[in-house]
Amino acid sequence: MNILLLGGGGREHALAWKLSQSRLTDSLYIMPGNPGTQHHGETLEGNPLDFDRVKDVVLSHNITMVVVGPEEPLVRGIHDFFLGDPQLAGVQVVGPQAAGARLEGSKAFAKEFMVRHGIPTAVYKVFAEGEVEAAEKFLSLLTPPYVLKADGLAAGKGVLIHTDYAEACRDVREVLQGDRFGEAGKKLVIEEFLSGIEASVFVLTDGDHYLLLPEAKDYKRIGEGDTGPNTGGMGSLSPVPFFNDALRMKVVKKIIEPTIQGLRHEGIPYSGFIFFGLMVVNGDPYVIEYNVRMGDPEAESVIPRLSNDLAELMSSLGNKTLDRHDVKVDPRCAATVMMVSEGYPGDYTKGHSITLPDDTGDALIFHAGTKAHQGSLVTNGGRVLAVTSMGQTLPDALSQSFQLANKIDFRGCYYRKDLGFDLF
Repeated sequence: MNILLLGGGGREHALAWKLSQSRLTDSLYIMPGNPGTQHHGETLEGNPLDFDRVKDVVLSHNITMVVVGPEEPLVRGIHDFFLGDPQLAGVQVVGPQAAGARLEGSKAFAKEFMVRHGIPTAVYKVFAEGEVEAAEKFLSLLTPPYVLKADGLAAGKGVLIHTDYAEACRDVREVLQGDRFGEAGKKLVIEEFLSGIEASVFVLTDGDHYLLLPEAKDYKRIGEGDTGPNTGGMGSLSPVPFFNDALRMKVVKKIIEPTIQGLRHEGIPYSGFIFFGLMVVNGDPYVIEYNVRMGDPEAESVIPRLSNDLAELMSSLGNKTLDRHDVKVDPRCAATVMMVSEGYPGDYTKGHSITLPDDTGDALIFHAGTKAHQGSLVTNGGRVLAVTSMGQTLPDALSQSFQLANKIDFRGCYYRKDLGFDLF
């Protein structure tokens, strides 16, 4: 079959790498892709948010499956767009319709959904414009740190954490009275801070059945020791040492199955990935957030450990036969180190030449923010490259990734050298 993969980051490079290996893949197209994805398929110009352009590509290239990498096209209803167009209705879309994408598109909706279905999460309240005083009063009832979340999509930067009450109140005013997060901040979720250790869990579901994929742990803070502002992710590890069978069973029974059942109970169709961002507190899992696609950089460590034919699994979503498959996992460990531009997640410059080593061994380099310019590879984003290595142990895999990252150069390049510090 001919597959169109939408997106152009590290997650999409990992998906392209995997989909290109499938026995079912005749041709793979990636829009807009990047210089890394072009080694696995044909890159096409276009914005995944331009649904008319997507339609033109689907029809002109005889596409039978569209895999949506990032969240925004899903939240904006690309799956619904296909279902509503007679020329596209027969094309399979991997990714939920807008109703299901609200799990990520609205944190308020996600929290309300969790409460309705008894899924453990932090205590919270939702506030809108004009409710600053009520929000500040609710803050005063919480024990710091204070967690503030923009309701809508904010490119991974919509979470603010403060230990100081006055600073938290200042941000409440900036969000609800100002334009801190634009449309994404029209509502604000304030919740209690959960102290524990994070884990990322993923399923692929056809709405009735699901497959539990390898778990991962990512590192969001820019600075070593988990200091500094949040980023889109500075690296990820899979598997997670503390994610034992007992914890896995709790996650399945208390979180995954109630989520799938809740969607079905509410008549919300769902086909694609669900990402459960968890906080494990004293051995019990709580949902911090849902994502309706694979994580990034988690995809860069989870996908290489998946031994299944990914296109075959995705194809089974269309006729709800996912239950005929079992997940096959490479027993080795994967470690992904994210290399970022100087200044990220704040202001940074682009267009700096990238030098890659001639020999990368068995490691994988996934392009996240690069472009070709006059025959050279240059930086084109805050997160530039994801270096993934496999090893018999996580320290072995990390050591290989660090060694390779040390051989990659671009002006101001930075990566965290302490990934896994909280695990070993």
